[in-house]
Amino acid sequence: MAEKDIVTKDYIKDTEVFADAFNYLIFDGKPVINPSKLHEMDPVEIGMPYGEGKTRGTVQKFRDSLKYLTAMEDESAAYLLLGIEAQSDIHYAMAVRNMVYDGLQYASQVEKAAKSHRDAAKKRKIQINETEETGEKDRADTRLKAGEYLSGFYKEDCLIPVITLVVLFNAEPWDGPMSIYDMLSVKDPRILSFVPDYRINLIAPSQIKAEDMDKFRSSLREVLLYIKYSKDREQLNRLLESDPQFRSLDIEAAVVINTVTNSGLKFDRKEKTVDMCQAVADMRKAERQEGRQEGRQEGERKATARINKLNSILIGANRLDDLKRASEDTLYQEKLMAELLVDEK
Repeated sequence: MAEKDIVTKDYIKDTEVFADAFNYLIFDGKPVINPSKLHEMDPVEIGMPYGEGKTRGTVQKFRDSLKYLTAMEDESAAYLLLGIEAQSDIHYAMAVRNMVYDGLQYASQVEKAAKSHRDAAKKRKIQINETEETGEKDRADTRLKAGEYLSGFYKEDCLIPVITLVVLFNAEPWDGPMSIYDMLSVKDPRILSFVPDYRINLIAPSQIKAEDMDKFRSSLREVLLYIKYSKDREQLNRLLESDPQFRSLDIEAAVVINTVTNSGLKFDRKEKTVDMCQAVADMRKAERQEGRQEGRQEGERKATARINKLNSILIGANRLDDLKRASEDTLYQEKLMAELLVDEK
C-alpha cells in the first residue's frame, strides 16, 4: 500500500499529468490549462486556531498535490487553486475529507486577507505619523463595517476558487459515496434543504468510456487504459497490440502501472521509455516457465511422498527383501505401488 501511494502521488505532481487531469474534468479534454502556468504550493492545509489555553490548537491536513494556476483563458478568474487526491483504494469518507481540505484552504485565504488588511493599516498609520498629520484619522479604518472589522475580510474581498479532484488508480468501480448527502442517514428533503451538500470530482478508470480516453493527452491516458483492462487478459492483449502509445511509454507511467496493478513487469528504470507490449510478453513467458517448473517440482514431491509411503508399508510388514529390490528396480517398485497404494493413484 505504501509503495502504491508513493508512486501515484509522485506521478500526479508532474505538471503535464496534473493539467491533463483537470483539462479532462473541466474542459472535456481541451488543452485550456497550460502545464507551464501551474506552480507547486505547499500541500499542508492549516486551519484557524480553536479552543483556549492548553486546548488551543490547529487543524492540519495534508493534500497529495496542490497547485495554483496563474492565468486562464477565462478572464473572469485570475487565479485558481487545484488539488488532486491520488487513491489506490476507494475511500468511503472522501466527500468529508475533501470538504475539510477545501474548507481549510478557504479559511487560510480569509486569514491571509485579514493579515494583508492589518499590515496595510499599520503602514498607513506609520505614514501618517511620519508626515505629522496627527489630526487626520485613518479614514480607511473608520469606514469599516462591524462585520469587516470582526472577520478581517472586507465586503469587496474575493476568494480564489478551489477545485479538488480524486483520481482512482484502481480497476474497481468507485462504489463509495459521491457526496455528503450520500453519507447521511436522513433522507427527508425538508431537512436536506438546510444541509449544504458537497460532491467529489472523480476520475475512475473503470467508469470512463473507451472513446473518452482519447481526451487525455499525457501518459495518464495509457495509465488509466491499462488499469481499466488490467483484470481482463483478452481485452488487455488487444489494447497492447493495437495501441502504438504502449510501444514507448514514459518510464514514470510504466512504474505506476506496474505498481498499482501488481503486474510483475521487469524493465530498466534507468531508461526513459518502456515497450509495455514486450514487457508484458516477457512477464507472461516467465510465468509459463515458472508454472512448468512448479509443475515439475509438484510432480517430484508427490512421487517422493508415494515412495516414502511404500517404504513405510514394506518396513511395517517386515518385507525387507521387497524393500531392497524396489530401491534397485523401478519397475518392481511401480508394481508394488500398484498393489499396495491403490488409494494413492
